[in-house]
Amino acid sequence: MNLSDMLSYADIGQLSKIAGVYRCECNGNSKNELIQSILAQMSRHDVFEEQINGMKLEDLRFLNSLLFESRQSYSLEDLIARVQQSRFGEEQQAQEKAAEETVKKTRSKKKAVPPPAPPSPRDIIARFKHQGWLFNGYSGPGRYLFQVPNDLKTRFRETLKRRFADSLQYTDEPPVYRDEQGLLLDDIKTFLHYVYHYEVQLVSDGSMYKRFLQQLLDLMGVQEEPPAKGAWRFGYGRHFNQYPDRFSLLYDFCCSAKYVSESEGLLAVTEAGKERLLKSPTTSEHEQLYRYWLKIYKGPVANLLSLVHWVHSLSGEWVTVESVRRVLTPFVKTYYYDDPNAIFEARLLKMMTHLGLLRIGEHPLYGTVMRMTKAGGLLVEGAAQNLDQQRH
Repeated sequence: MNLSDMLSYADIGQLSKIAGVYRCECNGNSKNELIQSILAQMSRHDVFEEQINGMKLEDLRFLNSLLFESRQSYSLEDLIARVQQSRFGEEQQAQEKAAEETVKKTRSKKKAVPPPAPPSPRDIIARFKHQGWLFNGYSGPGRYLFQVPNDLKTRFRETLKRRFADSLQYTDEPPVYRDEQGLLLDDIKTFLHYVYHYEVQLVSDGSMYKRFLQQLLDLMGVQEEPPAKGAWRFGYGRHFNQYPDRFSLLYDFCCSAKYVSESEGLLAVTEAGKERLLKSPTTSEHEQLYRYWLKIYKGPVANLLSLVHWVHSLSGEWVTVESVRRVLTPFVKTYYYDDPNAIFEARLLKMMTHLGLLRIGEHPLYGTVMRMTKAGGLLVEGAAQNLDQQRH
């Protein structure tokens, strides 16, 4: 539903609070006047952007977590969890600063005043309700669920895009760039062909013997080195600790698609895998691979979907990686030894390039630049649309 629909179902108490936030001048006892006044105020670009510009970073992160999903409703517990997940980085800095202030005041023999507690998740959710950005359902079990108006989601995305774009450095086309469209799908066939023709043995942990792995890596369209011994590798797939990033995704996808099976110390091609060997890559399989990547990477990178959409939205033309990094890394949470920059580079941009969604180039003046591929843009938008259709 859109904002006007949700306002019509809201009670006069919530309408009065929303009207107060936007300083509406109207008859507070008339629901119709309240709705019309709220719609008039919220439709103004200056008023809407003022609200966005006044938001703290953690509020922007919370809002961002709601903008690109196909789901329409959220439980209170889900929203509370999202608020809590949006608090990182600055919280630690605030605590350290508060500790320093306490030490200073203790040394000066003055009574230390504890810093004010941050607003609770429920307070933030209530504030979003008062701003007319979150609404309860109006009947049945839906009364206990929250929704964001669809038209507001669009306005939020457009407003944030303009804000982000103001900080970006766009360029002309670089003389040299990488474009891996189709290579990963071709390498699936190469992988299956190798496994079909050779007896690939597995060690006790389920991984291939190193000689088989090295032979396969040499056959791939994009060259990778096996992971360094002792390097930390976990969280990004079942075999991520044993294989390099791109090959790990390829291998895990083939297992998930049941193209190969691991049994009795051997890796073998299944009947489904044999059928795949006889076929050419399809757009459908490309979308399945993209969605599989989202599925396994969204554990360590909770807001991966929104990051992909922002890269898509901001990289319609050649743009410097550094300027996009500055805009998006504040929304990226550290995952163990992966800091936001590492996640942005290795887990997002590099994997999007391997998936054929993104081109990466070197510009003589601006350094590393990137641009979404046309097929990548269609895939990101199409996958979202297909997910919407499956849910309804």
